[in-house]
Amino acid sequence: ERWGTSSTISGLTATAAGFGTVLAVPLVPKLSQRYGVPFVLGAALAISAFCMTLFQLMPDVAAWGAIRFVLGCGIGIVFTLAEFWINAAAKPERRGLVMGVYATALYAGFALGPMLLAFIGTQGALPYYVTAGLMTLGLVPLVLAGRNAPRIDHQASGSVARFILSVPTATVGALVFGAVETGVVTLLPVHNVRLAFSEQDAALLLSAFTLGNVLFQLPLGLLSDRMDRRKLLLGLAALSTLLALALPLGPSGFWRFAGLLFLLGGISGAIYTVGLAHLGARFAGADLASANAAFVMLYSFGLMAGPPAIGYGMDRAGALGLPLALAVLLGAYALLVLARLRLARENAA
Repeated sequence: ERWGTSSTISGLTATAAGFGTVLAVPLVPKLSQRYGVPFVLGAALAISAFCMTLFQLMPDVAAWGAIRFVLGCGIGIVFTLAEFWINAAAKPERRGLVMGVYATALYAGFALGPMLLAFIGTQGALPYYVTAGLMTLGLVPLVLAGRNAPRIDHQASGSVARFILSVPTATVGALVFGAVETGVVTLLPVHNVRLAFSEQDAALLLSAFTLGNVLFQLPLGLLSDRMDRRKLLLGLAALSTLLALALPLGPSGFWRFAGLLFLLGGISGAIYTVGLAHLGARFAGADLASANAAFVMLYSFGLMAGPPAIGYGMDRAGALGLPLALAVLLGAYALLVLARLRLARENAA
C-alpha cells in the first residue's frame, strides 16, 4: 500500500500463497514417508522463517509474490503435518477434545497476530524478524518430541484427490469454513463501515467473531466425543446458516450485532474442529496424512475463493450481500451433510 500498489495486485500476491499451499500439500505424504515427519515439518518451518526475512531484504512486488508462493508451500506443509500428528496421537475417545485444544490455540494465534503487529508496528525490519522468530520457536517442541512423531511406513491407499471425495463431509466443511472465515475477516469491517459503524466499532465487531472462534472450540470438541460427528456437523452448519440470515437484524444495536457475530464465529469455526476429528476417526497412518492434505488443500481453496465470492454478493445485494453470501455457503454445506447422512442410512438398511 505504501508503494502505491493497486489493491488487485496486492491481492494477487496473497493468492500466490494459496496456490503454493494447494500445490505443496499433495506431496506431503510421500515426502514424509521418504524423509520422516520431523524432518519435513522442521524443513517447512525453517523455509517459512527464512521467507519472512526475505520480505525486508527484497522490497519488490514481483519478488514478494514469489516469496509468498514459497511461504504458502511451507505453511501448508506445517498445517498438514501438525494436524496429522495431533490427530494420530489423540486417543479415539478424546479426539474431539484434543482437536478442540488445537483449534483454540490456532484461533488464539489468529487473534494475537494482528495485536502483535499493532504493538511492534509495520515499519522497518522488526515485524519480519519477530515473525520469523516465532516460526523458529516451532522447532523447539519438534526437537523435544520428534522421536514420538508418527511414522508413515507405506503409501496411502489412494491419491489426495481421492480423499477429497471419500470424506466430503469433512473436506467440503474445510472449504466452506475457509471461505467464510477469510471472507468475514477481509470484508466484515468494510460491511460494518457501510452500515455507518465507526472504524473502531467495525474492528471491535470483527474481534467478536474471532473471540467466538477461540471460546467455542473446547466445549464443541467435547460434545463431538459424545455424539455422531456427522450429525453435529449438520447442526453446526444449519445453525450457522440461521445466524448468517439473522445478521441483518443486528445493526440496529452494537451489542446485538456483536452477539450474533460471536455466535457465528464460534459455531461456524467448530466445523473445522469437528471435521478434523471426523478425519481422525476414519483414517490412520498414510491414509490419515493424505486425508489431512486433502483437508488443508480444500481449506486453502476456500481462503482464495471466499473474499471474491462474498465481495460479489456485497456488490450485487448491498447491505444484505454479506449475510446472504454466508448463508448460501453454509446452507449448501448443510444440505451436503444431510445428503451424506441419508446415504449412510440407506446403505446401512
